[in-house]
Amino acid sequence: MPLLFGLFAAQPAAVGQSVTRLIIQDEVIVRVPVQPRPLMPQIDWIEKKGPKCVPVASIQRALLQGSEQVDFVLINRTRIRAQLDEDCPALDFYGGFYLQPEDDRLCAGRDAIRSRMGGSCTIEHFKQLVPKFRH
Repeated sequence: MPLLFGLFAAQPAAVGQSVTRLIIQDEVIVRVPVQPRPLMPQIDWIEKKGPKCVPVASIQRALLQGSEQVDFVLINRTRIRAQLDEDCPALDFYGGFYLQPEDDRLCAGRDAIRSRMGGSCTIEHFKQLVPKFRH
C-alpha cells in the first residue's frame, strides 16, 4: 500500500496546482490541472464498469491518456477514466482544462471537457480503474 501512495506524489510540474472553482453569473466553471505522465509506469490500469456521474468536488487532478481519454484522480486516490467522443478533435489539454457541469456532478453523456483554447469534447462514459502491478 505505501507504494500505491507514492505513485500519486506530486511531480514538479504539478506542485502548487489544484482544482479551481469559479462562479461567474451563476455558472460554475472548474479548472483542472493536468499532471504529466510518469516516464516508466509500473502499473497497468484495468477498466471496470464506472459510474454515470462523478462529484466535481472529489476531483483532485487529471492525467492525459491520449486524445480520447482523460483519467481523473479523486481525493480518495481512486481513478476514473473519462472516455471522450470518437469525433473529438485532438485538443490541447496539456495546460489544463475546464469543466462546466450543470450541477455538482460531472456526468457522462451530458457534460464536456473544454480546452483552454476553446474546443470541447463530450464525455461518452466513465470507467473505474483498478491497479494491476507489474512484476
